[in-house]
Amino acid sequence: MKDPRYTQLARQIVSYSVSVQPGEHVNLRMADIPDAMVVELIRAVREAGGIPHVDITHATVNKELQMGATEEQYELDGRYRLQRAEDMQVHIAFYADTNTFESADVPAERMKIVSKHYKAASDVTCNKRKWTVLAWPTPSMAQAAGMSTEDFEDFYFRCCLADYAKLKVAMEKLKAMMEATDQVRIVGPGTDLTFSIKGIKAIPCAGDCNVPDGEVYTAPVRDSINGVLSYNAPTIYHGIPFDGVKFRFENGKIVEAHCNGKDEALNKILDTDEGARYIGEFAIGVNPFILHPMRDILFDEKIGGSFHFTPGQCYDEAPNGNDSAIHWDLVCIQRADYGGGEMYFDGKLIRKDGVFLDPELADLNPVM
Repeated sequence: MKDPRYTQLARQIVSYSVSVQPGEHVNLRMADIPDAMVVELIRAVREAGGIPHVDITHATVNKELQMGATEEQYELDGRYRLQRAEDMQVHIAFYADTNTFESADVPAERMKIVSKHYKAASDVTCNKRKWTVLAWPTPSMAQAAGMSTEDFEDFYFRCCLADYAKLKVAMEKLKAMMEATDQVRIVGPGTDLTFSIKGIKAIPCAGDCNVPDGEVYTAPVRDSINGVLSYNAPTIYHGIPFDGVKFRFENGKIVEAHCNGKDEALNKILDTDEGARYIGEFAIGVNPFILHPMRDILFDEKIGGSFHFTPGQCYDEAPNGNDSAIHWDLVCIQRADYGGGEMYFDGKLIRKDGVFLDPELADLNPVM
């Protein structure tokens, strides 16, 4: 029997998130996604008058290709990806992590080749086209979340089918506050960080580019960052798990980086290129229903009461001039159950222990 939530999700993605218009070509990039969900997406695109195209991938196949990555191979593949990115007006990507650490044994120098040659297509998709990305619920994700598979699926669809239009009202208020701010200070366990966001746009994300959604992002002035930052959400990058990442900044640059015995692996990523040691995004997580990390960034960066501070590429919508082949969303949760913390805008306390003090932002506070 078909799960009716597949149809609901497909229609919400196509009609609300990317707002497919008649005649638009829509790229459906599906990584290990059930055929039934792909079919519903195709039907939803057609209902909206769009033209569906499907690109099927598999994590184990990609991993095998990455293991032997060469410049010649990925230069050509990157050109094909770029052409497809340019030919489509809309990109919808679903991925299913059956094993979060599938790429853990791919050598760093091979992943560097892949990232370098895929960057141009990614830039077009993210900055010049309508797009959205979703993770698909799997038993491994349920395990990471500490939930049964059935309970996790219910949680997934609750988050994905949330009333994002309602959340957007409060996000617009936060956006206005951020765009009126010069100096930000963030304080918490192992963290005392200052930087400027003056003159850089703030972008509310309410169910469009990512689902589940719930963040307002901007970028720091590139050379304005000073202090120390300790992230407390576990993360994964290029298939490698990292817990307890700590940075020290001087005039915007990460000059020290540590991570519980994985300093070498961490610094290899930060040495990908010059921009990898600078921050391309500062975002505040505001999804009230996502509370705990599960090593899936599409969920973790939206955690209510969190923020992420991202080494690497900035977004064109909120540019600070930083350019890099990486974009690594690292998350710090400031709720009391994760050690607490404070966020100040121009010296005024706006959030304490993950809770906004302004009543107009109450819809963005975590539902505990």
